[in-house]
Amino acid sequence: MLDQPFDSLVNDAADAHTLHAVRPDGLAGLLDSLPAAQAAYLKATGFAAKAQELVLLPAPEGLAGAVLGLGSDRSPWAFGDLASRLPEGTAWTLQPGDYDPAAATLGYCLGTYRYAAFKSAERTPARLVAPEGQAAAVSQAGAIAMVRDLINTPANVLGPVELGDIAVGLATRHGAVATVVEGAELDAAYPTVAAVGRGSARPARVVTFRWRGSKATDASPLVSLCGKGVCFDTGGYDLKPSSGMLRMKKDMGGAATVLGLSRIIMEADLPLRLVTRIGCVENSVSGTAMRPLDVIRTRSGLTVEVGNTDAEGRLVLCDLLHDASSESPSLLLDCATLTGAARVAVGPDLPALFCTDDDWADSLLRNGTAEHDPMWRLPLWSGYDDWLKSPVADLNNVSSRPHAGAVVAALFLKRFLSKDVPWIHLDLYAWNDQSRPGRPEGGEAQTLRAVFQAVKERLCRTE
Repeated sequence: MLDQPFDSLVNDAADAHTLHAVRPDGLAGLLDSLPAAQAAYLKATGFAAKAQELVLLPAPEGLAGAVLGLGSDRSPWAFGDLASRLPEGTAWTLQPGDYDPAAATLGYCLGTYRYAAFKSAERTPARLVAPEGQAAAVSQAGAIAMVRDLINTPANVLGPVELGDIAVGLATRHGAVATVVEGAELDAAYPTVAAVGRGSARPARVVTFRWRGSKATDASPLVSLCGKGVCFDTGGYDLKPSSGMLRMKKDMGGAATVLGLSRIIMEADLPLRLVTRIGCVENSVSGTAMRPLDVIRTRSGLTVEVGNTDAEGRLVLCDLLHDASSESPSLLLDCATLTGAARVAVGPDLPALFCTDDDWADSLLRNGTAEHDPMWRLPLWSGYDDWLKSPVADLNNVSSRPHAGAVVAALFLKRFLSKDVPWIHLDLYAWNDQSRPGRPEGGEAQTLRAVFQAVKERLCRTE
């Protein structure tokens, strides 16, 4: 799953056809530049350069080229379904135009993504001659494809051990130092992760890896990432209905996203230090599973009453966050498919952003818009903090009130942080409910590109 070769990209092709991408205000200029016969044909089709509009240009010997309309769309998705619409087996050279070559490369690559581990060979997409200087876009596409593969993989194939092995493999590839905590050591070091995983026959583990860029020093910024890696979530004794369990192979989407983010940070060789922690676990039902109203002592020493066994993600994260926070990172970020309440509030396309630092939040929102990788900020409203009170423990993992579920979950996590650590919590869906250009139905790497740009902007400034 670490390697996603894009067969649709080629370094050169002598038989490549010409591909133009044009906006309505540039159409007249394009028509003037084309041979008269091609310009006349394009006019005759009624082509208006609307977004996703595609016309193949004929030639006496067959195919002369193609023209893609962009409309006002400046996102990568303007190029997201090109590979499937151009004739199979053809190669294309994208001509300069009013678009971002990086966005075009990323969109084209992501449009070729298919999860095909269990399917027969499908249609071979058309190939694009890779635009020069777009290695970063190809790196991002590879990381996103890895995230999608991880989320799309069935839970019988990708369990906690397998997810941990992939994290270790990614670390090893980039010269990071990885450690795996499991068994009795997990009970002592990460008791809440162990409690969640105790109901499954597949053992839980925490994988941590540490990396530094080639230009980083001991004084370089430390970025700490934590990911919820629940490979399948039954809900435990508070069992989900079948409809709610149907997509729970994606409940490790936070861990997948964190691994994708780690990958592009390492491939870009950013001048910083990176620590990534993944809680790999399965929430199952058995005689050894945690029960409602059990009390767990966390790594921090705080005790938690289990008000609901289906609120296991915050239990997986709280020990990881406390561990990460103790190192006083320059940035502490976690990703998790944490609450249905976040989806009710902002829907599937907008991950919910919670942040203790306004400057970081502003950078994330701005880069989310610029990268077409959006999110929406929700409040860490302290007025709801006492909703987590428990009569028998320091706090409950859920509130008895039916409101503000995403906010309450974030407030729970916040209890395990040092006060001065800038913290970002991303409650994301990690899934496309339907196929759109460049975004096939299935797993999705939300917020990855926006966070990467924000980290570069704030922590990798050059003098």
